[in-house]
Amino acid sequence: MKVAALLAVLAVLSPALARAQASPGTDPRTSLGAGWLDAKSAASHMELVGHVSKPQGFFDPADLGSIYLANSDLAFRGNFVFQGSFNGFQIWDVSQPVSPKLRLAYSCPGGQGDPSVIGNLLFISVEMPNGRVDCGAQGITDSVSAAHFAGVRIFDISDLDHPKQVAAVQTCRGSHTHTLVPDPRDPGTVYLYVSGTAPVRSPTELAGCSRLNPGQDPNSSLFRIDIIRVPLASPQDARVIGSPRIFADSSGSVAGLWMGGSHGPGTQSTSATDQCHDITVYSEIGLAAGACSGNGIILDIRDPANPRRIAAASDPNFAYWHSATFSNDGSKVLFSDEWGGGMQARCQASDRPEWGADAIFTLSGGALRHAGYYKLPVPQTATENCVAHNGSLIPVPGRDIMAQAWYQGGVSVFDFSDPSHPVEIASFDRGPLSATNLLLGGEWAAYWYNGLIYASEIGRGLDIFRLQPSAYLSANEIAAAKLVHLDRLNVQNQPRFVWPASFVVARAYLDQLLRNDGLRRNWVTPVSRALDAAEKLSGAARSTALTKLATQLDQDAATAGDPVRVRALAAVVRDLAKGGH
Repeated sequence: MKVAALLAVLAVLSPALARAQASPGTDPRTSLGAGWLDAKSAASHMELVGHVSKPQGFFDPADLGSIYLANSDLAFRGNFVFQGSFNGFQIWDVSQPVSPKLRLAYSCPGGQGDPSVIGNLLFISVEMPNGRVDCGAQGITDSVSAAHFAGVRIFDISDLDHPKQVAAVQTCRGSHTHTLVPDPRDPGTVYLYVSGTAPVRSPTELAGCSRLNPGQDPNSSLFRIDIIRVPLASPQDARVIGSPRIFADSSGSVAGLWMGGSHGPGTQSTSATDQCHDITVYSEIGLAAGACSGNGIILDIRDPANPRRIAAASDPNFAYWHSATFSNDGSKVLFSDEWGGGMQARCQASDRPEWGADAIFTLSGGALRHAGYYKLPVPQTATENCVAHNGSLIPVPGRDIMAQAWYQGGVSVFDFSDPSHPVEIASFDRGPLSATNLLLGGEWAAYWYNGLIYASEIGRGLDIFRLQPSAYLSANEIAAAKLVHLDRLNVQNQPRFVWPASFVVARAYLDQLLRNDGLRRNWVTPVSRALDAAEKLSGAARSTALTKLATQLDQDAATAGDPVRVRALAAVVRDLAKGGH
């Protein structure tokens, strides 16, 4: 049994851990001093190890909250971080994370600039009205213009210092975000699922676009996503190959999901489902989760050119379904709600904890079932835009842990292994950009990549964090997470984490067993000693000792308080007996 087979392991944190969170009155995040580059900060169980400010041309000291210069999403390749911006993109060399170096600042306005990367190709989303085909800064003055660009730019980055735009694929609603989807049958082809949220363009500007609703025009550009096919060997031939009606109902109505409005007294007014904001694909399990304005949906993407909706959920506490993350085993999906559009102060003490939060669903038998909510547990001020935003899983074996950005609420790291009782385990926050005015700022995205958390700070630059051991997360668990190495990361193309057979992985499970059930210390201690003794051996002697320990663990699982985790530990030990490290 390989460690990959342990992905179904679920963790349940003890009630004592949940109670250990600081109350708002004692949390230093509630009273941080304001400022741009001199704001006060507070960290809990994580450390800011690297920071670099925005380069010239990507900020305006006279207009710190300008959306036209805002940093956006991140993508990763090797030792490089690609940071999107409404003004283009930046490439950072993070070979030395404590001192990131700017490799390139490339001005190409159009926003929001979300990036993804594969090989020597960089893809950038564009939908703002100032986007131009030629990347010019002069914008567009006419309501209809052949110079206007809204869609996905494709750059050849073989020479990182001199990117070359090799294609610019226009779409009717532009590209707010896009998701890179590999073709499982053709490694030379990728698809881009394009989520456009801008007003539909004039058919005079882009042929085939229609602003009419589906009842007036069956070819309406509403109620769909666009799919771009990209031949990797000839990216200049990229083109839109389809616009699937993934919101259609069984009768064939393309407007088959939430039509918009209130769910009743005391509920949110939820946007109509006529677009997706973000789609996360999990190619390893053949599924995608779409956060689609008024609904969360699940797609079958085994044929990526023809995604098919298999499940949908609504939530009366959601205003706008924004993004999605699967648990590593695919048994849960976390959807975020961008109440207020990311530009409002939605984490104040007076705001309901279910609004502007994450909703956690279980996924089983093709059905989504609501299990719980998570919201930043500390209130923010009226001058801090704050709501759930972009994040990713942290590869701790046996637990579902996520790092997530909350704009000026900072970064929150939380465990949702028990979806009904998610709990924060680490955090970082700065004071507001202004103590008197609500300005756009804070962390846009927070993603784990090869041992560190990278966060895109909208107005201040790039942050790099290291997790610290605590009562909530042990040194062994952090070390086990660092064993997962990725050559590339586009978070919306979620990777499956697989851990090698390692003594540190086994010790991570032991730490979890001890944390979750302190009464079993008398059991954990001899197992830990046996593991330590086996590690000092070699060859056949080590294999024999580990096999004996694994057999004992299999027997102990029958009466253990957490049998699933004990069996997971036994599987790791058995793999170590076969030659792990």
